[in-house]
Amino acid sequence: MTTNKTFTMIKPDAVNNGHVGAILNDIIAGGFKIVAMKYIRLSEETAGAFYAVHAERPFYGDLVNFMTSGPIVAAILEKENAVEAFRTLIGATDPAKAAAGTIRNKYANSIEANAIHGSDSDENAEIEGNFFFSQFERF
Repeated sequence: MTTNKTFTMIKPDAVNNGHVGAILNDIIAGGFKIVAMKYIRLSEETAGAFYAVHAERPFYGDLVNFMTSGPIVAAILEKENAVEAFRTLIGATDPAKAAAGTIRNKYANSIEANAIHGSDSDENAEIEGNFFFSQFERF
């Protein structure tokens, strides 16, 4: 069953490169409504907990270091079939393989510094959104 909400994070590389406004504009132009948003810097503990599913993978330490290297913008987005529609909007994880005009094609530097996170399933969108936002922080 598909839902109308998804979760995203604009990652430290895109924030540091000044792309927040352009990425938010692309998201809104893509028909998404922002229902919650915050600008924060993740602690090592918070980033580690968020990416705990990858704790046994060799890239885990580098991922946590990257995600704590600067501020991020976390948001819950709303649109019909949100997860699939957002995954299309952001493009492939590897910006070299991302379709022209996608967020990663326009703003990402590499597979590691790929500008933006998007939930990969309705279940993960719920989990990830709840990780960053309480029900009282949503419009």
